[in-house]
Amino acid sequence: MRAMALGLALLSSGAMASEWHHVTKPTSGEGSAIGSYANGCLSGGQPLPLDGEGYQVIRTSRERYYGHPNMITFLQDLGKRVNRAGIDDLLIGDISMPRGGNFVSGHQSHQTGLDADIWMLMADRKMSLQERESLSALNMVDLKNYRIQFKNWTEDHANIVRFAAEDVRVSRIFVHPVIKETLCRGTWEDRSWLRKIRPWYGHTSHMHVRLTCPQGDAYCKNQAAPPPGDGCGKELYSWRPKAPPKEQGQQQSGVKELRGNQKPARVVKIKPQQCEAVLTGS
Repeated sequence: MRAMALGLALLSSGAMASEWHHVTKPTSGEGSAIGSYANGCLSGGQPLPLDGEGYQVIRTSRERYYGHPNMITFLQDLGKRVNRAGIDDLLIGDISMPRGGNFVSGHQSHQTGLDADIWMLMADRKMSLQERESLSALNMVDLKNYRIQFKNWTEDHANIVRFAAEDVRVSRIFVHPVIKETLCRGTWEDRSWLRKIRPWYGHTSHMHVRLTCPQGDAYCKNQAAPPPGDGCGKELYSWRPKAPPKEQGQQQSGVKELRGNQKPARVVKIKPQQCEAVLTGS
């Protein structure tokens, strides 16, 4: 029991971040998401092919293009739908590392292979891997005036978000509140998908897509469903700042905005016991 307790302690998010980072290949076997989006791991992950119909993977040197098989299939399906609609290629950013787990920097979630970042910047041609390493993001939000950057935002962007949200595999999609407001103003025949669009600071140049736990993944922990309705009313407008928003440092989905002198509580998360075998197995 003491050895097991020690092992679980070593799997705390801070202690083991570098361990997950240095794993170079996924485990064998069927895909399985274990734990929660911000405290878990990935067994049997698959790499997303770096080029596919309607998409290109960027910043491949980071090796964050592994995901649960459901995520890989979802991204490929989304790329095909985008391509059929005559929209330029999606640029796929971080998904997960080969066995999920904690990133050294950049995310608290993306740990189970069920989260993926899709940039608002799109590609009108096939780019080399070297070109994809140094791309600059396309900011969609004028933070000073708290409004959309109309010079950047297009109907294609709105449709890409809609295409993703309409997929039954998707649990929610995080975007900046201004992007959510812009989508809410659209004259959509069906507005049900807007429920999945969740406002969160920091997502000015990409959307963060999160899938539900796959059927049969017994150790996967779903997030609570979004509230009923399209989310375009009082809840959304409560995000409007009384003062200009301070965006720096608020890039993490699942971390509440801190105001004034409030300091984040330091919480040590212990991973599910199954993650020890994922980290050390073959």
